[in-house]
Amino acid sequence: MLITPSRDKLNKIVVLNPKGGCGKSTLATNIAACYARRGPQPTIMDYDPQGSTIAWLNRRPADMPSIHGIAAYKKSMQATRSWQLRIPEDTLNLVIDSPASINHDDLRELTRDSSSILVPVLPSPLDIDAASKCIADLLLVAKVNRNEGKLAVIANRTRKNTKSFGRLMRFLDSLGIPIIAVLRDSQNFVRAAERGLGMHDMQPSRVRPDVEQVDKIVGWLDGWEARRRRAVQLNALRRQPSANVTAFRKPQVRSV
Repeated sequence: MLITPSRDKLNKIVVLNPKGGCGKSTLATNIAACYARRGPQPTIMDYDPQGSTIAWLNRRPADMPSIHGIAAYKKSMQATRSWQLRIPEDTLNLVIDSPASINHDDLRELTRDSSSILVPVLPSPLDIDAASKCIADLLLVAKVNRNEGKLAVIANRTRKNTKSFGRLMRFLDSLGIPIIAVLRDSQNFVRAAERGLGMHDMQPSRVRPDVEQVDKIVGWLDGWEARRRRAVQLNALRRQPSANVTAFRKPQVRSV
C-alpha cells in the first residue's frame, strides 16, 4: 500500500473501520460531495477492492460538481504505483475510503500524515466490538495520539429511542473520543448512492436532517489545522519543566 505524500495544506481524511458494511463508502462519498459543492474539486481515493466509491463516482451525473477519483485498489502494469496514486495539485481535501480487514502495516501506512481519521460505528454488538478493536489498533499500533485531535467517531444508521442506540452511545461516550455526528437510518442515503449523489446534491427540503449531520462532520474536518496547532502547542508545554526549581545550599560558616 502506497499513500500519496502529504502536503502542508492537504486535508487528508481517512475513513476507517476494518469491519465491512459499516458505512465507510457512504460517509466518504457524502463528505466528497459536500466539498465538491464548495470547491475546489476534492479527490476521493478508493482502496476497497469492492470499488463501491468509484462505482458511485461513475454514476455521478455530469452536471454535478466534479470529484476526482482514484481507484487505488487497482494495480497497473503500465504505470508506477506513485504515478497511479498522484492527486491533482489543486486538491485541498483528499478523502480515503479504506478497505476492510487491513493488516497492521497497512494501518500504519494508511493513517500516516493524516489530518483526520473518521470511524463510523453501527449500533449492533458485533459492530461495537469491531469498532473497539479498531480504535485500540489506531492508538496502540498506528500510534495515533489522542492529544492530536485527529480521531473522531460517527454513529451511523441509528434509530433514536431504541436500546441499540442507547448501547451504542454509552459505548462511544466511554471512549473519550469525540462523537461528531449521528447519522440516522434513512433511505435518503440509499437513494443518493444509487444516483451518484450526496446529501448536498439532493432536494434540501427532503434531506435537511441528514445534511445537518454531514455539515457537522465537515465542520469538524475543516478545523484540522487549528487542531494540529493546538497539539503542537500542547506538546511544547509538556516538554517544558513544570517549575523553575532553585537549588538551596546551606550557608557556609566561616571559621574564625
